[in-house]
Amino acid sequence: MKNFSSKDIKEYFYRNFTSVDGLWFVKIEEQYGFEKALEIDKEVWKVLPKIQARFIKSRLLAKSLPVSGNAPETLFIEAVRIKMKLDNYKFRLSRKPGMIKAAVTHCPWHEIMVRSNRQSLSEKVGSAICSAEYSVFASEFLKSFNLKISSRICNGDKNCIFEFSINEVYPV
Repeated sequence: MKNFSSKDIKEYFYRNFTSVDGLWFVKIEEQYGFEKALEIDKEVWKVLPKIQARFIKSRLLAKSLPVSGNAPETLFIEAVRIKMKLDNYKFRLSRKPGMIKAAVTHCPWHEIMVRSNRQSLSEKVGSAICSAEYSVFASEFLKSFNLKISSRICNGDKNCIFEFSINEVYPV
């Protein structure tokens, strides 16, 4: 392993993660059609974000995240920052009382669809998966919230805009 840097190892696992996601989808699609593959994919993305959120949350709490203001909201915004960074998004986060907004300027999943010449399906996949994925992720931090995705790169927009209106949070 001495020939592999931490960056090389991260890239290796990231490429495997994205490849497995795409390969299993294509194989399900070949057997059962696009709609069934998307239905199953959505079910997967209702579970995986729980695993991601719990891992990130445990690491942040173990490291005694320095918090200011509303600790649970701070924990959530830091978790979103980490998730999006690890998932190779380019984004900006902003926060107002009761509202966290993520403006995504580069979506790696959409880029994969474009590179694989499946951009015509990107909007359908993004519409189904993103709201499921980020709602499940947020539910590990927030008791009551609304998620609005007001624009999507996969729909031809310049950015994806995720707006989390926070009604109630879990205590830290």
